[in-house]
Formats: sequence, C-alpha cells, structure tokens
Amino acid sequence: MTIGELARMFNEHFGIGCDLEVVEMEGWTREMWGDETGLQWILPSPNIPTVDTCVVFPATVHIEGTELSEGRGTTRVFELNGAPFIDPYDWVRELDSFNFAGVKFRHVFFRPTFQKWAERTCGGVQIHVTDREAFTPVIVGIAIIKTAYDMYTEHFQWKQEAYEYVYDVNPFDVVCGTDKIRKQIENGVALNEIESDWADGLAAFREARKPYLLY
Repeated sequence: MTIGELARMFNEHFGIGCDLEVVEMEGWTREMWGDETGLQWILPSPNIPTVDTCVVFPATVHIEGTELSEGRGTTRVFELNGAPFIDPYDWVRELDSFNFAGVKFRHVFFRPTFQKWAERTCGGVQIHVTDREAFTPVIVGIAIIKTAYDMYTEHFQWKQEAYEYVYDVNPFDVVCGTDKIRKQIENGVALNEIESDWADGLAAFREARKPYLLY
C-alpha cells in the first residue's frame, strides 16, 4: 500500500476521523518498483540507499530486534547479516534447505565499522534477491532469525535495550507487532507453522484494505 492509501485506511478503518486529503499519483501502477518509474531514487533512510536495499528491508529489519548484525557499519546494510559466532557455511546450508523462491544466500565474512560487533569479524550471509516478485521477505527474515536461534542458542540474544523509544516491550516484539513470533521461535515451532499461523490475519487485512486502495 502507498502512504496515501495507508492514511485513508488508518483514518477511516480505525475511526480517527481527521480532515484528510490524499493527492493521487499519475502514471504509477502497483506493479512498478522504484527503479521502474523513471524517477531518481531518494533515500527514505540513510541506511536504505538503493531499491535493492528497500526490497530486502522487510526481511532483515527483524534482525534489529536481536544482537545479530543487520549490516550497519558496512556498505550493504540489511543485505549482510551475521555475528562473530556464526559459521556462514553452515548457516547458508540451513537456509538453503527451505528452498525459498526468488532469493540466494551467499556465505560471507564482514567487519562492521560501527554499531553491533564493530571492528569484529562476523560470519554471516549476504542476501541476493533474484526475483523480486517471487521473493517473500517476511518469512525469509523469520527463517534467518529462527535458524540462528536454533543453531547458536548459547550465543543468540534478543536485543534488550529500548528500541524506537519503546521502553517496556521487547525490541523484536516491537518490530513484529506481537510477542507471538518470538515465543514460537523460542518454543521450537516449525517455520511453516509460524507462517500458516498468520494466514487468517493476512487474509482479513487484504479484505479490510480493499476500500482504501487507489491504484
């Protein structure tokens, strides 16, 4: 959904009722990616410098709720993920076992210059999206975290300090909007069960948003 569509939905569906005006775009269709518009890419964040970063962001933003590095302090933020205790070859092998469409995982070593694990060599993966339409970022992101948790339980840690100015909720839960996914990971729930568990909610959201779509 576009920002304007979300504004319409939030305003009406959640009963905010503000005086809202959304100016519709011309020449854009929902199937278009940022680099297909003919416009210059403007960074929505200092750490999202390219459309490729934007594509992987919904997957690896979840890592911000852990003590794994999401690549801050490198030139490939959100594409590089890892920690000093990870064997990248084993991790890639485990991620490949899910046979996700539209993505390849490459084993890497990297050294962040700041943020998590600054100046420490991290083993990890680089995410290469090979088919944007087939790529399913959210479940891929959960798989990255779940496999790291399962393989390196003695080292893996959820982020503890406040996240996005929220002081009383686990940072990973803030990213996910619920504590359920974290608890499922901790309790060893299979990845396909985690994904199927949000299917009804996703279907309900898709139905609820229909009146607010502009394109």
